[in-house]
Amino acid sequence: MINKVDEDDAHMVSAASDWDVVTDVLVVGTGAGGLTAAIVAADQRLRVMLIEKSDQFGGTSATSGGVVWIPASRAAQEAGHSDSADEGLAYIKALAGDEVADARMRAFVAAGPEMLDYLGRTTEVRYVPIPYPDYHAELPGGKMGWRSLEPLTLDGRRLGADLKRMRPTHPAGMLFGKMAWTAAEAAPLITRSKGWIAMLAKVILRYYGDIPQRLRSPRNRFLTTGTALIGRLKLSLDQRGVAIHYRSRLIDLVRDGQRVIGAEIEQDGKRLRVRAERSVILASGGFERDPALRAHHLPSSPNPEWSGAQENNVGDGLMAATRIGAATERLDSAWWTPTIKVPGEDRARPVIYERSLPGSIIVNRHGRRVTNESASYHVAAGDMQASVRGEGGQGGFHILFDATFRKKYPMGPVIPFVPDSFFSKGVRSILVKTRDWDRLAARIGVPADALKATVERFNQDAVRGVDSEFGRGGNGYDRLFGDPRVTPNPNLAPLLKAPFYAMPINPGDLGTNGGLSVDEHARVLDTAGYPIEGLYAIGNCAASVMGRSYPGAGATLGQAMTFGYVAARHSAGRHQADEAIDPALHAARA
Repeated sequence: MINKVDEDDAHMVSAASDWDVVTDVLVVGTGAGGLTAAIVAADQRLRVMLIEKSDQFGGTSATSGGVVWIPASRAAQEAGHSDSADEGLAYIKALAGDEVADARMRAFVAAGPEMLDYLGRTTEVRYVPIPYPDYHAELPGGKMGWRSLEPLTLDGRRLGADLKRMRPTHPAGMLFGKMAWTAAEAAPLITRSKGWIAMLAKVILRYYGDIPQRLRSPRNRFLTTGTALIGRLKLSLDQRGVAIHYRSRLIDLVRDGQRVIGAEIEQDGKRLRVRAERSVILASGGFERDPALRAHHLPSSPNPEWSGAQENNVGDGLMAATRIGAATERLDSAWWTPTIKVPGEDRARPVIYERSLPGSIIVNRHGRRVTNESASYHVAAGDMQASVRGEGGQGGFHILFDATFRKKYPMGPVIPFVPDSFFSKGVRSILVKTRDWDRLAARIGVPADALKATVERFNQDAVRGVDSEFGRGGNGYDRLFGDPRVTPNPNLAPLLKAPFYAMPINPGDLGTNGGLSVDEHARVLDTAGYPIEGLYAIGNCAASVMGRSYPGAGATLGQAMTFGYVAARHSAGRHQADEAIDPALHAARA
């Protein structure tokens, strides 16, 4: 049995004369990967110190959809959906090519299902597979669903005071920017498909029916998506007596020869030296919110305000590791997505599904379309960047829609049924509304003739049901967020009815996915290609196992949690008898 200790105490941490704190494993960051690593390390009888830079836990994971992408999970196969590690590997290989070592890809597809099984048996974490297709299901090994898994909801009252301390869901991930919903509830509401009115009533009544909470706070106690996952991980952490040290920022790593032996951190303005007998696990996120790093490495998307990630992701782990000789890979890569930045909000809003709905298009500053708007967000934003590459990362993109769309569907912060005057000052400042295309072109600064020609061509294609420029609506993923009532193509409808609308949209991101070079055990490599013993990196701090690609919903958290599991176990000595650590896992493998 693991005894719970007081929240303010570190888990089995002792002092030593040369160090302010001595522990076995120092975990930097409290996103899903960091929490998973801390839990698994504690289960393997290691002393764990877990630090968080801010005064809220959960990182970008808490603000996300909470979905994980894991090929060949037990849950999917038990539900009757055929998959295999070989198919998963073939699919990742088809996307990543030769940019990622085979050993890393094999480690991911092998350890991913193992990680889910482990958490399902030993923690509060629960996942169910959902019928969400791979983003490139047409490639070898691709699947039309069930590799993405959604966390079960959680009653936030179980968290007690920690509910207020958990980073909240991104407004873009909630109904009306404040009401929690599940993927199953969101789908009919987004597309206005059968049963949507009843579903709308259910979500609204659930939110306002929690009268005690509404009197105190707008926050949800019905936790879904990323908050459900992080809440479940936090409960599991508490059960192991592992405390989070808040307002504790990584400053530098301490290296002795080929090994990292600890770190210097700043805690509430005070410098501390932490000895890590086994390892330091960096789970500190990417660098997308750092202006200098972003401008240098992401010149086609240089503005940190275009990112949908939380503001603390400024590359702390990346920079500390490179200062002691760590190698990096693909720093010009990110989890791309089109985003809308509302003035006054602390981060941009990812535009994940709205682009697919019929009756909207994205145009550049020349008044032309540049992408299949219904493609995966990673592909769409990548196309936007490609169209401005060499132009100094200029924006100038707008998403356009007409009165019919405005009445039926959401577009970022603009919600149907809500009058324009009810929106915040920030939303009203970016929402352009005019009586005709000439006036709209003038307002958004694009050539009127080019814009009208673009709209006319798109409208003709929409009536025929075939996008002659980009093939929008031509595959299963495109149609996932189409409107099934619209024929012959659920993703295409002409923009005909005034007033016409436009909002700025940018080639943004959910976080960077280039980072520290790591091996199949998540060990950080030096510039000569050798492991730096005692140093691991996971999540967006490390270079993605998927290369520059985005295989499917949950690829970010899936690999973060998988390699958090891998790193923690390797820290304990993978050569040790597994049955001494996890008898059930050993028996299952045997």
